Amino acid sequence: MEIKRFGYYWLDTWVLANVIQLATQDFCHKFLNRSNDPCGRQYDQMTQAARSAPANIAEGNSRHSTSKETEMRLTDVARATLAELSNDFLNWLMRQEQVPWSVHSQEYIQVSAVRLEKPLYQDDVQYQSSIHILRQKHLFDTWLQSDDSIVVANCILVLCNRLTLMLNKQIERLLATFREEGGFTEALTQERLAYRADQSRQDAAPQCPQCGKPMIKRMARKGINSGKEFWSCSSYPQCNGTRKVE
Repeated sequence: MEIKRFGYYWLDTWVLANVIQLATQDFCHKFLNRSNDPCGRQYDQMTQAARSAPANIAEGNSRHSTSKETEMRLTDVARATLAELSNDFLNWLMRQEQVPWSVHSQEYIQVSAVRLEKPLYQDDVQYQSSIHILRQKHLFDTWLQSDDSIVVANCILVLCNRLTLMLNKQIERLLATFREEGGFTEALTQERLAYRADQSRQDAAPQCPQCGKPMIKRMARKGINSGKEFWSCSSYPQCNGTRKVE
């Protein structure tokens, strides 16, 4: 039951998104003030963008069993808001006449080398996952606890880049599954066809004269036979075979 309710808690993307959210909130609280953000709009925009990433990952994964289309769409929204947040940190650096760390720089390589630990939740998922997220955040304390906003912004920017790559792979996996299994609409169609076939067996229905599949009773909605029952192929609209009801 816990796994079904909190399946997204095991996703590394959701864990890292929470780390980024916490780090962004700390950054805004520590470095934004009335002088550089007089109306507080930058604070609101950055914290809301940071919140959107884990929120949409969670909501998307919660729809995994009912709609893969929705799951992919919400995961893509998380990726888009992450791009917005990255641009905010990039803008902060350039406002300070700074540029982001090069991917070849020692700092970038060091942050990138920090690996997330695997979650080991048992019977108290929310409690244990909160401990896990905080522990992962502390893995980056060397940079996130700095008093230099340039260092903190660069570190979060590296984490945003990493999460974007992780979300790209997650969406690719979802798309591959969708290609193989279909989505919510396809599942409903299969359920409906199965129900029709079962219904036709119970009614001792005749076989379709065109394809040989069992038929089901329908009622004409228009035309000269409106209101009258007739036999229709259970695989309609793929097959439009009909018979009269004796």
